Amino acid sequence: MRHLFLLLLLAVLAPTLRAEHVIVTGGPALRKWENLRVPEDQHDRWWANFIRASTLRMVEIRKAYGPTASIVWMVHRPGYRTRASEDGQPYTNWIADLARKRAVTLRWTDSGNDLINAINSRPRGAIQTFDYFGHSNKHCFMLDYGNDIMAASTAWLHENEISRINRAVFASNAYCKSWGCHTGESMSKIWKSKLGVALEGAVGPTDYRVVGQGLMPVVKGRWAR
Repeated sequence: MRHLFLLLLLAVLAPTLRAEHVIVTGGPALRKWENLRVPEDQHDRWWANFIRASTLRMVEIRKAYGPTASIVWMVHRPGYRTRASEDGQPYTNWIADLARKRAVTLRWTDSGNDLINAINSRPRGAIQTFDYFGHSNKHCFMLDYGNDIMAASTAWLHENEISRINRAVFASNAYCKSWGCHTGESMSKIWKSKLGVALEGAVGPTDYRVVGQGLMPVVKGRWAR
């Protein structure tokens, strides 16, 4: 009887014990391209907009789910390598240091395929929360934007590729949110239909200028699911 009770207890606790919180962070634009644009269209004057927003979210997660909540941080590495070279700073080393200090699992990704594989590598039912910080439009997460090519993306997760993500890695009540621009205008609908969990996204652009003040990005419109 005691053995049976322990098995039942483990079955109840298992989802909590394996729960993970995935944060995906896209890369910044290069200043050499952005400086050619009119001021109101420029992005990423600060290289760490998406990094800082991600670490603010880590604090929120640990407050909500406990100080030992398991966080998996998936960061698009190429953008930070090229911006590091442009600025003459060791940004990838700094990101790795942040991951160690905050006791999160850092997983570098180099392409959209890498990101899909990284998500699919998580245990069944593990992902309790999912957050994306980076450039986006209504159809895709733009992991790279204005880095290889001015005002263009060369690495992404498109809504047409969402079906390649294994929906079984998400908890049935997973909370997913994109903090990029315009996601709520199309991609959120495809996410829900393919993965069975809602993706909260912006209807309109998002603004990261407030993250330097310790605030989460805001939407110039509304959030939608």
